[in-house]
Amino acid sequence: MPLTFSKINASAATLTKNRTEGSVVPASGMCVTCVDGCIGMCEIGKSAYRGHEVIYPQPFGMVTTAAEKTYPVDYSHFNIMGTAVGAYGIEADSDKAIFPAVNLVVFLGHDNNLKFRYPWIIPGIGSTNIAKNNWEGLAIGSALAGTGLTIGENVVGMDTEAVIENGRVVDTVDLKHRVKLYQQYQKDGYGAIIVQANVEDTRLGVQEYAIEKLGVKCVELKWGQGAKDIGGEVKIRDLAKAQMLYERGYVVLPNPMDPNVIKAFERGAFKEFERHSRVGMVSEESFAQRVEQLRRAGAQYVFLKTGAYRPVDLARAVAFASRYKIDLLTVDGAGGGTGMSPWRMMNEWGIPPVHLHSLLYQYVKRFADKGEYVPAIAIAGGFILEDQIFKGLAIGAPFVKLVGMARAPIAAAMVGKTIGRKMDEHQIPVYVERFGSSKDEIFVTASALRQELGDEEFEKLPTGALGLYTYYERLAQGLRQLMAGSRKFSLEHIARDDIAALTHEAQQVSGIQYVMNVDQGKVERILGG
Repeated sequence: MPLTFSKINASAATLTKNRTEGSVVPASGMCVTCVDGCIGMCEIGKSAYRGHEVIYPQPFGMVTTAAEKTYPVDYSHFNIMGTAVGAYGIEADSDKAIFPAVNLVVFLGHDNNLKFRYPWIIPGIGSTNIAKNNWEGLAIGSALAGTGLTIGENVVGMDTEAVIENGRVVDTVDLKHRVKLYQQYQKDGYGAIIVQANVEDTRLGVQEYAIEKLGVKCVELKWGQGAKDIGGEVKIRDLAKAQMLYERGYVVLPNPMDPNVIKAFERGAFKEFERHSRVGMVSEESFAQRVEQLRRAGAQYVFLKTGAYRPVDLARAVAFASRYKIDLLTVDGAGGGTGMSPWRMMNEWGIPPVHLHSLLYQYVKRFADKGEYVPAIAIAGGFILEDQIFKGLAIGAPFVKLVGMARAPIAAAMVGKTIGRKMDEHQIPVYVERFGSSKDEIFVTASALRQELGDEEFEKLPTGALGLYTYYERLAQGLRQLMAGSRKFSLEHIARDDIAALTHEAQQVSGIQYVMNVDQGKVERILGG
C-alpha cells in the first residue's frame, strides 16, 4: 500500500509538472529543491501568475477528468467468485446454461414498467462543451442500446436561444434537440431519457417544460455528485453570453456587468468567465413538495441523485427516497467527474465509492428489513468495465439495479466520432486501419445494426453512436460471461457472496467475506469436519 494516497502540486489535469520529477516531497508535492529562477511549472508556480484558473482541469471543454488519488479500498480489492455447480435463473443443463443466455434486462420504477436492456445508466451529462459536442453519439447510442441517459443540469440556462418569459422557460433549442434525438432512436420501449434539475433549473421550470412539451416521463432531483460539493461550473469565452447568464440569475465571475471587468476582458487581461450554479438547500418539506409538484405536472417516474456527502446526508437520501416513493436513487462516490469540477476538491473531498456504497447497503437494508419501501438503486463512481459492473451490482445486492457511468461512455462516443472524422479525411490511423477503412469494417457491431435498421437508417448513424453502442455490446458480452461463470443467469440472482474481499480492510469496510473465509461452513460439511 502506498505511503501517500494523494498526488499534489503537479498533474496533467492542471497542465503542471515538477521541475525535479524524480525527487518530490511526498507531503507537499514540491520539488525537493525549489530554485530561485524557476519559471513555475508546478501548481504553486502557475498559480503565481494565473491564480484561480489553476483550480480547474484544463483545457476546459475538451477533456473529462477524474481524481488520481489512490483510495485505501477500491473495487480492485474484490474478486468475483465462480463455481462449477448448478445454475440460477436457468436449467442446470450444459446445453442451456451458456453465457449468451444470460438475461441482462432490468425492470425499474414503482410499477416495474421502466425497462433497460442493460444494467447501467449515464447519470448526468449537462451543459459542458464536452457533453454538447458529443450528444449525438451519446443519445443515439444509448437509445439504440436501450439504456438510460440523463440530461444534466443547466442545459436550458446555457441555451442562448431558449425563450424565457417571467422567469420560466417556454421554448428551447438545446434541450428539445437532446430529448428528441434520444426519442427518435428509442426501440421497443427500452431505456429512458431523464431530465435532471438543480436550483436554477427548478426556478426556470425546466422539468415541467420537459414533461408537458417534450413528453419526458422521467425527471431527477439533483442533490449533487461525486466530483464536487458545490454547484456546476463552466467557462465562458464570450462577454455577451456571460452577461446573459448573469441576467438569468447565475453566479458569474468576475462580474461581467462591471465596466472595469469589461475593459480588462477586452484588453486580454483574462480570457474566460466562470459560470457557477448555486448549492441546493435540502429540507424534507421542500423535497416532499417538489416531488408532489412533479407528479402533478405529469412525471411518471421521479428519481433522486446524490453525491459523496457525509453519512448523515446519505441517510437523508435513503429515508426521503423511501418515504416519498422515489423510483430510482443514484449514489455517486467521490473522485468522479466529467466537467469542470475543482481539481483539488475532486481529489480530496467526499466519501470514496466502496466506502459510500457499503454505507448505502447498510442503510437501505435497514429499511428493507422493516418492510418499508426501498427504491431501485444505482451506484456510480469510476465504473468502466464489466468486472467492475458485476462487483458494483454484487456489493449492493439485491438493492442495486444499475451502475452509473459517464466518463467511459463519453470516451467511447468521442473515439467513435474521431474515427468518423479520420475516415472523412482519409487519414485513418494505422492502429485502426488494420481493421479496415469503412464503418462496416471498423465497427464490429455494424453488420448486425445494418440488418436491424436497414441500409438507409444505418448510413445516417454518426460514428460516435456506433462507438458507444459497440462499447456497450462489449460490456454486455463480458458481463454475461462473468455471470455465467458465477452461474447467475439473470441479474436478480447476483448476491453479495458472489464477490470476495482480498484484504481485511476491504472486508471491514464492505462487510463482504474475506476470500479465505468464503464458503467456510460448506467446505467443512464436504470435508466431513
